[in-house]
Parts: sequence; structure tokens; C-alpha cells
Amino acid sequence: MSIPPCTEAPNGSGFVHDGSKAYDVSAYNENGQFTLRAERLIVSDACVAEGVKWLGETDVKFAHAAQISGPLPLRLREDGFSQLLGAIVSQQLSVASADAIWRRLKEAELITPVTIQNASDDDLRACGLSRQKIRYARSLCDADVDYIALRQASTQDVVKTLVEISGIGVWTAEIYAMFSLGRADVFAPGDLALQEAVRILFELDTRPSEKQLRKMAENWSPWRADRKSTRLNSSHSSVSRMPSSA
Repeated sequence: MSIPPCTEAPNGSGFVHDGSKAYDVSAYNENGQFTLRAERLIVSDACVAEGVKWLGETDVKFAHAAQISGPLPLRLREDGFSQLLGAIVSQQLSVASADAIWRRLKEAELITPVTIQNASDDDLRACGLSRQKIRYARSLCDADVDYIALRQASTQDVVKTLVEISGIGVWTAEIYAMFSLGRADVFAPGDLALQEAVRILFELDTRPSEKQLRKMAENWSPWRADRKSTRLNSSHSSVSRMPSSA
């Protein structure tokens, strides 16, 4: 079943699917906009376009950025264990290095909780994982996260749940909420690429700090995730360092 445009969705009950997960249609608000517990979701190209339009009408700089970047693609990914494992793998690595390690893990079939738990440290090290990342990967297995429940949890609860796992910080949790759960109002001010894009776009002398950028973003709700995409597209930066094959 295809997902209806955010602004044309009928009210009702049941589920719609994006190919990897299900959303409760009863979460549509009175205006027919797709929400989850009062949170907007980005689940289709129409949602992306709606957010970009709203942002352009509220900030001329972002209207200009949207013109430069052109239509933004829907970057919704699968959710679950492998996405978070991919985020751990990619920490402090170039995209090329992270992708190479992820490819070796996939070839060794070491991207599920069961296979990682049954693998030796030597097996994981042979794929390129450091001692610290091996510990993080095992911690993720031991956490036994209920990924289905996260789909219905508030973004605040998603972040709270994930940061309790060794190796997952606020940045990783926010990126997961944004790109794997489609949360429209998530913003990751600790992202250095995003800070640099903001510096360029707003013609600042220096990159804003995480605290400064989080404060700036308060005025961009409820479409802060689209703000991030617009900025990064217009400055030709990468949206995230998760392996592309994750």
C-alpha cells in the first residue's frame, strides 16, 4: 500500500507501509497531516516538499538554499539493529573506510545480533572493527532494543532509550530518529557538517557551537529535519556518515 501525501491523507485507522515499517494511520491530525503523538513524520516525497515549502516561506535564506539544492529526495531508511550497528561502524571514519568495513561484515554475515554474539573478537577484528567498536557492537546486542516499539515512541523517548547503549550518543540517536523513523522535527546540532553548512549559509565568521545551533533551530520547528537536508544539500555536504549499504 502506498503512502498518501501528507497534506491529502484521509483520516482513519489501519496501517500504511513505506516498504520497511508500518505507521498507524489514526495518527493523522485534524488537517490530514501525518503525525505520531503530535509529531510530524516524513514518510513520502510529499512530506519533504511540504516541509521545504514551509521553511522557504519562513526564512528567505532557506528559500534560496532550496533553489540551489533543487527537490530534496526522501532519505527514509530501514530501521532496526543493522542501522545502529552501521552507525557505530562509521564513527570517526571516512565514508570509504566505513563502507569497506561494512562490506566485510556483510560478506562475513556479521550484521545481526545472533551472528555477532556468536562471533569471536578475532572474527570481528578481521572485518576491521577496533577493540572499542567490538565492545560497542556487543553492547548493542545485549541491549535487546525493541525496534518495533521505537516506531511508536516519542522522539525524546527514542533518544533516551538509545543513548543508554554504550557507543551511541545523542548525535547517533537523533540521526536514527530522523532517517530511520522519519521524524520531521529532529535536529542534530552536534553534526560538524551541519554546523559548517550553517556558517556558510548565514555568512558567519565561525561555525556555531552545538549549543548555539540548537538555540537557532528552536525557531525552525516543526520541520527541523528538512532544514538539515536543505542546508546540507545546498552546501554539498553529506547527510550522515552511516554506511551507504547499511
